[in-house]
Amino acid sequence: MEIKAIKFRKGGFYSQAFAFGGEEGPDKFDMTIRYRGSLQNYLIDTGEEVILVDTGFPENTPEEVPNEESLAYTGKDICSYMDAFKALGYKPEQVTKILLTHKHSDHSGEIGSFPNAKVYVNEEEMSAAELKGQTNLVPVKFTDGKYYNFPESQKISDGIYFIKAKGHTNGNSLVVVENNGLFYMMQGDITYVDEALYENKLSIVYDDLAAARETLDRVRDFIKNHPTVYLSTHSPQGYENLEANRIMDLDNPVETKFEKVDFKVEKSSEKFICSVCGYVYDPAEHDGIAFKDQPEDFKCPRCKQGKDKFNPA
Repeated sequence: MEIKAIKFRKGGFYSQAFAFGGEEGPDKFDMTIRYRGSLQNYLIDTGEEVILVDTGFPENTPEEVPNEESLAYTGKDICSYMDAFKALGYKPEQVTKILLTHKHSDHSGEIGSFPNAKVYVNEEEMSAAELKGQTNLVPVKFTDGKYYNFPESQKISDGIYFIKAKGHTNGNSLVVVENNGLFYMMQGDITYVDEALYENKLSIVYDDLAAARETLDRVRDFIKNHPTVYLSTHSPQGYENLEANRIMDLDNPVETKFEKVDFKVEKSSEKFICSVCGYVYDPAEHDGIAFKDQPEDFKCPRCKQGKDKFNPA
């Protein structure tokens, strides 16, 4: 069995206020401390099947133009998700299953590009707007009972488990692959950066704070008791952990490399992008109202996050 990273954005960042501020509030943390950000999803080649964990942004999603006030920034395109997938030597027709950690479009954007794949999704997210019109969805009911300290799981294949991990969204899930005595944990946004895992901090993005805390506690407990390679979506630490086969040791954090950002003045459009879910705000779709003219309590139509989570496109 092989696990590979599908890398499609780099050079992003997540401020400490964003990555750590879920329980104590972002004002308790430093906006100027910026942890490295990227975007990658994962591919599992069992030798018999090709299985994807999440499928990136939709084709032609515009890049963001961050500034000093940006809480988060997903980074610059390396290439599209589909080009990154094909660069690994696979064809869309080979993919048999897609395991969706959650509905947000930076995780679900290309699920329709794999004609032979069944898309496994927590049944609580089946009605999500991001999944509307998809005909290949398989609602997961987590009927296989406990997986170690996680109460609800579904076995997908030998050594591959889909696990309920509510909090970031109400239908959030994670994937664990057992291979050669190690546990490879692929998670969407339970943490955005590994520093939050080490420091036991929640991000400011969640549907259910109490559930998010319970999930992070379970993740940390699992890692303490099992040799785990932790594979994040939004940090280069995800693929660095994979490439080094690095077992997480919560008592001995990997040294942090901070993102140094040069906020050059770049021309932006009238569109804005939610850095949490990838929703593109186009004034043409909002009665011609410019984003800056929306009230301060404006919420993302998709993920319900506030105006401060948007960056210019």
